[in-house]
Amino acid sequence: MAHHKPSPCGRNHHLPVIRQNDQQKGKRGGTRYMFSGPFRKHGVVPLATYMRIYKKGDIVDIKGMGAVPKRTPHKCHRGKTGRVYSVTQHAVGIVGNRHVKGKILAKRTNVRVEHIKHSKSRDSFLKRVKENGQKKKEATEKGTWVQPNCQPAPPREAHFVRTNGKEPELLEPIPYEFVA
Repeated sequence: MAHHKPSPCGRNHHLPVIRQNDQQKGKRGGTRYMFSGPFRKHGVVPLATYMRIYKKGDIVDIKGMGAVPKRTPHKCHRGKTGRVYSVTQHAVGIVGNRHVKGKILAKRTNVRVEHIKHSKSRDSFLKRVKENGQKKKEATEKGTWVQPNCQPAPPREAHFVRTNGKEPELLEPIPYEFVA
């Protein structure tokens, strides 16, 4: 059996890549919609993109903007979340998880600031931490105990269902009939 070059993303590296003859397999192959901008959002990059401040330790999402070809992230990094480990004049270094030969490894990549944005994945957690701190402070003043953990939703209260004058309909499975 001939040895096949592993895919750039590291997934299914032991299987041959099955494609039609006319499909391209370059580093931007199959990215027709991936790097295209949304409807009516093509053209010049907004200046707010360059005004965002990135610091070491920030959590960012890698997206990729097709209008800026410089330092575009590879297609296997699109949609991934990583942590900033270095900041340069026009780009940031990001460390994030990636599948490599059946393992998940922390891989580093350098990406320009147009291709990333701050991740909102941690916002709800930090908000909850702040609220829990406030609740604990109030509880200690009152001398009571407060539950800081998230609790599952309780069962619904007993209630009447209005039928608007219609009789309830009994649903049951249709008996099986053998038709030869």
